[in-house]
Amino acid sequence: MQIVITDGYTLNPGDLSWEPFEKFGDLKYYDRTPVSDVTERCKEATVIITNKTPITSQTINSAPGLKLISVSATGYNIVDINAAKENGIFVCNVPEYGTDSVAQHTFALLLELTNKVGRHAQSVKDGDWVRSADWSYVKEPIVELSGKTIGIVGFGRIGRKVAEIAKAFGMNVIIHNKNKQTPGATSMALHELFSQSDVVSLHCPLNEENTGFVNSLLLSMMKPTAFLINTSRGLLINEHDLSDALQRNVLAAAALDVLSQEPPLGSNPLVGLQNCIITPHNAWISYEARKRLMLTTFENIEAVMCGKPVNVVNP
Repeated sequence: MQIVITDGYTLNPGDLSWEPFEKFGDLKYYDRTPVSDVTERCKEATVIITNKTPITSQTINSAPGLKLISVSATGYNIVDINAAKENGIFVCNVPEYGTDSVAQHTFALLLELTNKVGRHAQSVKDGDWVRSADWSYVKEPIVELSGKTIGIVGFGRIGRKVAEIAKAFGMNVIIHNKNKQTPGATSMALHELFSQSDVVSLHCPLNEENTGFVNSLLLSMMKPTAFLINTSRGLLINEHDLSDALQRNVLAAAALDVLSQEPPLGSNPLVGLQNCIITPHNAWISYEARKRLMLTTFENIEAVMCGKPVNVVNP
């Protein structure tokens, strides 16, 4: 059998090993695969391992020996699920590997918004403290989290972990968790959550219903002192609406680890805004999280080969 890794570099830039996967058969590895080359590279595959490389119906129908598409991520919208199911091909994902890392990154972003550590560290490097008339100063106001309200949209594993950390900071937690009962959590409608929160943090999967749901209407309900954080999926936000809201100070600032297109175009309306922090979709990328991700991907393939598939998203 042949295992094709279409885009392995982000998962393993060299500090992990693909060697265990060789037990399954011939391993063909690519750092990245252009869309134009996917079908050709995968036509003899028994297993495709993909992270962000799209696996379309054309690729699926061109690979007669394909048995499994293993997504080395939680989100699997890059796979044509219907085409895979019609062809009797399992699609497996990794539902839990980066909970702690993403929650940690969420607070790294939030603390940068509230404490401006990078801004003040740079100020010292620039000589501002040496020239200061005072022993202490601030370039921008510092905000205390204790007593503030964080609104969490989506209350899965990551959302619950963010809530746990927020409570440790003394924050009040409110949530919106569509169509799910969440005992012990204060759940409310989106418009209420956006209007009451000092921080809104997105932790929901992307689907047809919520694409672009963070729009001008919801943003207009936010406090002018509030922050918006997104470590989930970029397409949850209407970026033009958010850019306009930030420039008009409808909300204080945003911090994003994801954008609608990645890498972004230079014309992205959020890139370069003074009150918008953007990191390059690396909340998930700690060594520990990537190690768990690779191990579960291996286990997914092994389970299918043994006739006992797990983490199947197209049953």
